[in-house]
Amino acid sequence: MMQSLRQGFTALVIVASGGIGGAVARALDGAPAAGQVLRLSRSVDGLDITDEARVAAAAERMSGELDGFDLIFDATGALEIADDRPEKSLRALDPAAMARQFAVNAIGPALLIKHFSPFLPRDRRAIFATLSARVGSIGDNRLGGWISYRAAKAALNQIVRTASIELARSRPQSLLVALHPGTVATNLTQTYGQGHDKMAPDAAAHRLLAALDGLPDDANGGFFAYDGSRIEW
Repeated sequence: MMQSLRQGFTALVIVASGGIGGAVARALDGAPAAGQVLRLSRSVDGLDITDEARVAAAAERMSGELDGFDLIFDATGALEIADDRPEKSLRALDPAAMARQFAVNAIGPALLIKHFSPFLPRDRRAIFATLSARVGSIGDNRLGGWISYRAAKAALNQIVRTASIELARSRPQSLLVALHPGTVATNLTQTYGQGHDKMAPDAAAHRLLAALDGLPDDANGGFFAYDGSRIEW
């Protein structure tokens, strides 16, 4: 697992208290080549990705401690926020709910990229992966619905693509990618995962890490599924 990274690699998992994030952190802990696996979460560290001051403070606390992260895994994201539920029609569209979706699923990850991508090393391969969703693909959208969530994830994909171009100038060996985790057995899919085969979080984590391990050098800025296949924008 993660054989493409150096022996003794250092990883950071953001929102390691969630179903997928926790599973990714556990899988990395058990990787033979892993050195140190650090975790950030709202419950333990007070991280709020919608508050830039808190994101910056979390990054500052890590400044100078490490020789860069070889892997940063952002497992943030939400489908239901507060009492907001995914829209089934245009009539259900609410601007405040839409703004909350963008705050959590697009702006928050953008702030994480802004403040944590400087921890990627300049002289070796490293990966910053953020969880997106296949429903954020414009080309793959054939069902409609879920406008706010889809739009926020599509915005995240554009953020990843745009930021990756800048990242390549200073860290040419680093990869910034968006990942679709598939349907994973978490609290979210208890309500919205009917009709889909669900992966256990630990199995999903291993598949996601294997997909990252197999990324080619030209994967920077790409959108990938848990099996390593590319997803259209």
